[in-house]
Amino acid sequence: MTAFADAIDDLFADPNMAVTVSYQGRSIRALVRRPDRDIEFSDVTVHTSTAVFEIRRREVPAPQAGDVIVHDGDSFVVQGEPRLDAERLVWTIDVRPA
Repeated sequence: MTAFADAIDDLFADPNMAVTVSYQGRSIRALVRRPDRDIEFSDVTVHTSTAVFEIRRREVPAPQAGDVIVHDGDSFVVQGEPRLDAERLVWTIDVRPA
């Protein structure tokens, strides 16, 4: 295991950085971001909240669109294609409310 992989594991173990979520009914650790985004459509701009989950590849080797993540009682559905980081250790997953 590389020093970078060790650092990622430390990050996901830190209770101030990562939380436990349910991914397809299985408990895993995740970094959760809930950024607001502005979506423009013609002359209208809609301000909306979103959610992005970062999960370790070793916990979920192949996330798929349609998978369900539950965080703090809220359910989210994976949408789009999950993306791996440069080291291929962490998935970044865009979701929508279930």
